[in-house]
Amino acid sequence: MQAITPYLNFNGDAAEALDFYEAALGGQIVHKQTFGETQAEYPSPDSHKDKIMHALFRAGELNFMVSDCAPGAVPVTAGSNISLALNFTDETSIAGAFEALAAGGTITMPLQDTFWGAKFGMVTDRFGISWMFNYDKPNS
Repeated sequence: MQAITPYLNFNGDAAEALDFYEAALGGQIVHKQTFGETQAEYPSPDSHKDKIMHALFRAGELNFMVSDCAPGAVPVTAGSNISLALNFTDETSIAGAFEALAAGGTITMPLQDTFWGAKFGMVTDRFGISWMFNYDKPNS
């Protein structure tokens, strides 16, 4: 398993937040993808076309990921808009950790294969902490 990466969720102003963090922290937006850019795999309403589906920010050793809420998702509030993202190096480890953290908690997205080539899932553990699980499958 790799280091924990904070994942920040926004209600439509993720691009503005990224620009703010870039200026304030002297970092850079390493990757940014909008809902509109994933239209073929993940259809979204026109109101979300320019919203951030996923972005990665880096400033020195600091890394965090950012997105706007998906269409139809419950809006986030301050304090509930941060998840801890776990990136795994093998498929066996992700399944075990997912099941363990889900025990007594709530699975908010089952562990599944995704269109971006990863196995991904989300859990809120029994203590109310939100976790994201990701394993980038090797290209074959």
